[in-house]
Amino acid sequence: MVRDFLWAANAKPLATIVTNRRQIQRFYRSLQMHGQMQAQNKVYVHYNHTDSCKFLRWTARESFQFMYARPWEEVVEFYSNVVNGHLSLSELFGTQIHFAHDNAKIQDSFVESKLEDFSDKDKFGRWARVTFKIVLSYHGASFDGWQKQPGLNTVQGLVERSLGTFVDEKKSQQLKDKCKPLEGCAVVAGRTDKGVSAFQQICSFYTWRKDVRPHEIEDAINSSAPGKLRVVSVSEVSRAFHPNFSAKWRRYLYIFPLNDGENGEDVENFSSHDKYDEQRPGSGELTSKEKLDESFIIDKDEPEGTIKPRTFSVCRVNQLLQQLEGKLLSYKIFARDTKASRNEGPPTECFIYHARATEMRLPCSDHGQGRKVICIELVANRFLRKMVRVLVATSIREAAAGAEDDALLKLMDASCRRASAPPAPPDGLCLVDVGYTEFDPQSCIIP
Repeated sequence: MVRDFLWAANAKPLATIVTNRRQIQRFYRSLQMHGQMQAQNKVYVHYNHTDSCKFLRWTARESFQFMYARPWEEVVEFYSNVVNGHLSLSELFGTQIHFAHDNAKIQDSFVESKLEDFSDKDKFGRWARVTFKIVLSYHGASFDGWQKQPGLNTVQGLVERSLGTFVDEKKSQQLKDKCKPLEGCAVVAGRTDKGVSAFQQICSFYTWRKDVRPHEIEDAINSSAPGKLRVVSVSEVSRAFHPNFSAKWRRYLYIFPLNDGENGEDVENFSSHDKYDEQRPGSGELTSKEKLDESFIIDKDEPEGTIKPRTFSVCRVNQLLQQLEGKLLSYKIFARDTKASRNEGPPTECFIYHARATEMRLPCSDHGQGRKVICIELVANRFLRKMVRVLVATSIREAAAGAEDDALLKLMDASCRRASAPPAPPDGLCLVDVGYTEFDPQSCIIP
């Protein structure tokens, strides 16, 4: 009874508690209303182009429609043939191409020298495990990207299910106790988006089992998705090897198909207020996470009926891209799905070794003339999310508008990502290879 009396003496009246609760509810309600008002009154600061071709640039909607209204199915088919080994990049460019992983030597001699002092039975911890380097080739249109996601057909999910056979007993028991499927863990050099293909994607897998052979891993993965996913090679590497952190550079190739009659030199114009909402059959599909509605804002200062060019010079695209070579720059304006406000400085800095564009023809199986395409090669130490696709679309937009050579460099100082064009379709993008030694300019595909 004494305890109940003390509690009653110190307790607040019920009316006071109810009043405080109502005040808290009113406070949170006012915060929500304030947030909604701020969202409605938010002013987007657009990049103010001040050069002579200000009104010749495509709007975001025009750029998007120009990029997607193309015969992408022919590019997708070419990538599929390369993945299956029916064609090669050498047939596209007419020269012998050597990929970076061939005879690549991982520079970890310090780690290896330490390992030489111990026999296999003396090794413990992570040094006792066996690490395999797996080189993969896959068709992007057949998967929902690399990263494993529930309910989606991803490359990582397929590979890790295939590697479950080689998991050691301890790991297998842990997964069983947690009621999780028996899967291995694959670490990758770079995650590709939905629709993006890869010829030499690098991933690694480690296990404490000593009886696993490279050809067994190759057979297990190859049997998971024939015609869509293929193992190029499997090799045992140093325990210190990491596909992402050990990489020195990555190489991407973007193939942009030209419509019939286009050659990059003819002058064809269209009105800025014309509508091009209908895509040609077989054109690229918009990926689910690309939010383009916010970017479709028409410049009110643009004179009505402005005639904008719809063609561009490949040489001009090449000149614009070459300005990026050999420079450490922040590419936050060319990134997507990341917060630009928190990506200041090193997190957005990339060093581009090589950036070139040229015109080619897709090889045909019947030895006829294939479709004209523009090939863009980009090599850098790292790439931000959708950075390659935005760079491709923006460089084509600037080339069509007749911008100056340093147009892409000037966009680095923009205060809004709408200064750059929407990402180009993923159908044309391919991760060619990943390098683990210093980049050799002689290994460039496009000179």
